[in-house]
Amino acid sequence: MSMSKIGRAALSGAAGLIVGVCAVAPAHAEGQVLVNARLRTELVDQAGLTNDATAITLRTRLGYQTGDLSGFTFLIEGEHVLHLVDDFNDTINGLPGYPVVADPEAAELNRLQLTFTGFEDTRLTLGRQRIILGDARYVGNVGFRQNEQTFDAFVASTTAIENLNLTYAYLDRAHRVFGDDHPAGELDLDAHAITAAATAPLGTVTAFAILADVQDAAALSSATYGLNWSGSVAREGQATFGYKLEYAVQSDYGNAPASFDLNMFRAEASVSQNGLSGAIGIESLEGNGVRGFSTPLATLHGYQGWADVFLTTPANGIRDIYGRAGYAFPNPPLGSAMRATVVYHDFETENGSLDLGSEFDAVLSSQLSEHVGLEFKAAFYDGGDSAIADRTKLWFSITYSR
Repeated sequence: MSMSKIGRAALSGAAGLIVGVCAVAPAHAEGQVLVNARLRTELVDQAGLTNDATAITLRTRLGYQTGDLSGFTFLIEGEHVLHLVDDFNDTINGLPGYPVVADPEAAELNRLQLTFTGFEDTRLTLGRQRIILGDARYVGNVGFRQNEQTFDAFVASTTAIENLNLTYAYLDRAHRVFGDDHPAGELDLDAHAITAAATAPLGTVTAFAILADVQDAAALSSATYGLNWSGSVAREGQATFGYKLEYAVQSDYGNAPASFDLNMFRAEASVSQNGLSGAIGIESLEGNGVRGFSTPLATLHGYQGWADVFLTTPANGIRDIYGRAGYAFPNPPLGSAMRATVVYHDFETENGSLDLGSEFDAVLSSQLSEHVGLEFKAAFYDGGDSAIADRTKLWFSITYSR
């Protein structure tokens, strides 16, 4: 029996156990009702398409998490996405001539997990769960989309060794943002993710390995090994300087149909003081002319521009040089916390340095109360000399969570 089949059998058995215990748990331990709702308008104007997209969607999550039961906690959560205005291609309805807004209607089990914390400084979680490793560059929940990505998985993490944080995750299946009704809404996996983060006076050094054998999309299979160093230097009353360096190598793995060896490098320097912040950085993903360095399980929206033009790395790779500036309002005119951020990206191929356009992004967010937040967001992509279509995306959202 393959590791994937063994993992799926164990996870299926655990699901039955979790459902049964969740049904009786409220009688034995004080729990918490989980509520999260987001109403969002997304507008997209994309060159070359007949119509603009107007998407007004409501995402609702309802769940319950028990209190501690002899070291165990249980969580169950459903997720529902409703279209209020659906003049857009949601990847399922296939509306011709409309830009894609990847928020199809869905009614799904989002999380169903059992967690054990009975061992000192250690956490074990089994079941369908949200997984975000590091800054989600390799494995994340794609939280920007209405239907988040969750995983059928086993995750073990420990800080039992001083100054060292170890995490191991076995990923059996990815439930993607496209939903259960999309042909690519799920990925069957036989994947292992390992991170080891050591803290030191000069920052945190993290070694990681992502070994993903994608059963039903062999071209996505790969083995990625990398090293990340990040940290900051601050003195009282003075600016705080931050830094990040990362290098990773990626090669064929499992059922990958072809051999490849690709590299990834990123570096960022930042500074902040009195609510003002700024950063400059570069991210370079290599391509060999056939495929580019890929991270299919990541939260891709956070990288290479919010217009989501480069969710798939071009065959000749991509080099993204960017600058970011932000301001946290000390006395917010709206709400208890308010922040504005702007980002500029310049893109070119990693192989050959051909123009891939540029993008300007901006966001203004405000926390109106403990439970309610507002966000205005925009992305303006200019294809430049490339053949990639220009596009403008605007978002307005209000979120309630508790």
